[in-house]
Amino acid sequence: MTIEMKHITVRDLVAGYCDNGEGGVRGYSGALDIRPKFQREFVYKDKQRDAVIDTIRKNFPLNVMYWAVRDDGTYEIIDGQQRTISVAQYVEGDFSFNGMYFSNLPNDKQAQILDYELSIYLCSGADSEKLDWFETINIAGEKLTKQELRNAVYAGQWVSDAKKYFSKQGCPAYRIGQDYMKGSPIRQEYLETAIQWISKGEIEDYMGRRKSESDARVLWEYFQSVITWVKATFIVKRGSMKGVNWGGLYDDHKDRTLDPHELEAEISRLVDDEDVAKESGIYPYVLTRDEKHLNIRAFSKRMKQRVYEKQTGQCARCGEAFDMNQMEADHITPWSEGGPTREENCQMLCKDCNRRKASK
Repeated sequence: MTIEMKHITVRDLVAGYCDNGEGGVRGYSGALDIRPKFQREFVYKDKQRDAVIDTIRKNFPLNVMYWAVRDDGTYEIIDGQQRTISVAQYVEGDFSFNGMYFSNLPNDKQAQILDYELSIYLCSGADSEKLDWFETINIAGEKLTKQELRNAVYAGQWVSDAKKYFSKQGCPAYRIGQDYMKGSPIRQEYLETAIQWISKGEIEDYMGRRKSESDARVLWEYFQSVITWVKATFIVKRGSMKGVNWGGLYDDHKDRTLDPHELEAEISRLVDDEDVAKESGIYPYVLTRDEKHLNIRAFSKRMKQRVYEKQTGQCARCGEAFDMNQMEADHITPWSEGGPTREENCQMLCKDCNRRKASK
């Protein structure tokens, strides 16, 4: 990988500036992709945007920006999109600063802005090297998410098509999945989740293998299948459904015959169970029966101390005496059989006895 510093003026940067909306934003006489398709929309607030112009007007140094060099010799912004668009929009007359539009400034003030020098790092090299570098430099300002960085590295038609489905606030994925998803489409979190589901966590490998493909229909169809299955299987919507690993549950259980009404009855009971500490874990639990998903409420320190004293320090199973720190609290009647996490259902066992009981 090669990295080199380049200095350009605002005049050079905004030459040929063009914002075609969905078609992208370009500058630097058409050689710079200011808003590549992997990037998020303009998100600076007025105060941040004005701070960029104020920095330039005062001839203070603006933070270094980062461009990737494409195979055809053109560039795409990796870090600095918001600052670049702020400068370009001001010069184009899209907003005023301190009550003055750029076109109304005296000639010498216009020239000072246009001659202001920007520092750019240019990066070219292998995908893995770029990703490592982008993650390293992504430490200030409006940080890119991990998925935005991946989109930069694996940019191409596949990413562009995937963004069509997953990367805008009103996108198709948001419309059908907002009740089950965490995060923001604009910050690429819907896209990241969908790829994580279909790839079983191997996001970069999945994107690398599809970099040259022309469309992301397979990913979109998979996502639709997951959400359709969730809606049919879990018939009552709850806030706790957001962020569940629905892709994993779909892959493992889509072929099972499940009764949605029976599932809902159990889910409703578990939601009301004060011992269930993690409500979102109810959904994987009712399918897997693995209690780890629920974070069952533990016996309090005071409960354990009182039961330990009642047992005079002896294990309830083997009868041997142990120090408190050598013992563990156990449900006499297991929670799965209706045993509550209360003092009257607690017994102190030595660690060996507790493990033997758990293994049975």
